[in-house]
Amino acid sequence: MKEIAGNTIISSLTTQFEAFEKQLNGQSKSAVHQVRRAALAQLQTAGLPAARDEEYKFTNLTRALVKNIDFDKSAPAFALESEAIEGVQVEGLDAYKLIFLNGEYNESLSDTISVDGLTVLPFQTALKEKQETVEQYFGKNAALESDPFIAMNTAFSMNGVFIEIADKVVVDKPIALYFIGDSANAQLSYQIRNLVVAGKFTQATIIEKFDTVGGHESFTNVVNEFSVDHNAHIQYFKIENDSDKAYHVSNTYASQEGSSNFTANTIALNGAMVRNNLNIRLDGEGCESHMNGLYVLKGKTHVDNHTVVDHVKANSYSNELYKGIMDDKSRGVFNGKIFVRQDAQKTNAFQSNKNVLLSDNATINTKPQLEIWADDVKCSHGCTTGQLDQDALFYLQARGIQKEKARAILLRAFASDVLENIDNEAIKNYLEAIITERLEA
Repeated sequence: MKEIAGNTIISSLTTQFEAFEKQLNGQSKSAVHQVRRAALAQLQTAGLPAARDEEYKFTNLTRALVKNIDFDKSAPAFALESEAIEGVQVEGLDAYKLIFLNGEYNESLSDTISVDGLTVLPFQTALKEKQETVEQYFGKNAALESDPFIAMNTAFSMNGVFIEIADKVVVDKPIALYFIGDSANAQLSYQIRNLVVAGKFTQATIIEKFDTVGGHESFTNVVNEFSVDHNAHIQYFKIENDSDKAYHVSNTYASQEGSSNFTANTIALNGAMVRNNLNIRLDGEGCESHMNGLYVLKGKTHVDNHTVVDHVKANSYSNELYKGIMDDKSRGVFNGKIFVRQDAQKTNAFQSNKNVLLSDNATINTKPQLEIWADDVKCSHGCTTGQLDQDALFYLQARGIQKEKARAILLRAFASDVLENIDNEAIKNYLEAIITERLEA
């Protein structure tokens, strides 16, 4: 194998793929598996992101994985007690619950979902029972050439969930996907592929939460594909509050048809190195997209949020707000791109990234970008980085509030713009409790 970035990782993955293929039996001839083979070939040719790769300029994930993750090791058996599994779930959340342990679906711990017009299946099962639909949408939005970690995920796509919502179906409760990893006794790595197909005039909320329990390193690589049809309203939550030794990569792609509404809420609270790619394509007139992001970091946590909003058709609207609070030696990265195509007249697109640094050793690299080919639009973008308002801090202290408490009040107020956009009270309370504890510590 020629010398490319991440060569040792790809060599290990190639060996894994050969073993993986032998377990597929008749499925090895399926259309989906041909895509898997193409993905592995892409990875072998292009490699993982190199240090000179502009898209990974501030996040040298390849070097971190080579140094910290042994891809030759097989996944350990899941051995966590039920208390640990329950402890990472959102208290008071009324939702249809699906539990994945070390990446694998656990039927006994998951809810049985029986809603007319709603199909929820483990991805592995959907490959057999919904083969035609999976083949239609698999890789449609998340092209394997667009990111090396998409290619890696595509090559090993087997675990995850398939959700299909028939036209005019309103799902009465959120669908919560809990991905719980056990790294107590050994390193852990796994791939997750989620596919959501929302029909016309549908409504649904999807919650995705990742937690790793244990002191060893872990690596998770996730790809989500959302196909949102005309007049559908889909809300998506991604919550990361992982261990200090967790390496996490996520690629979420959404394609919207006319008059649809898609909202993405990305919350990052902990991890060794986290990379979130969010790509939304507004491919119909009257589309509306909302992107809310919050990262509250401490220690040496590194979180990189890359977003792309692509306005393809006219009369669409997007609003993006990402806020970061960084303490200790943590590092945040934000790169947001807005594209307004020539046919996307009457587009309204807004982007804002605001950051507060609580330590001289904390850093932020932010780069908002806006490219417009249409002439009748309203667009804006911008970023701010600073420290706490010392006058406001003094004002609160002068009224008898201790400094740490006063600081926490100001930081909660700073984060409130994002939290107020969360309309699920259980999730909002869960996040506010974590953030309050973190800020008052």
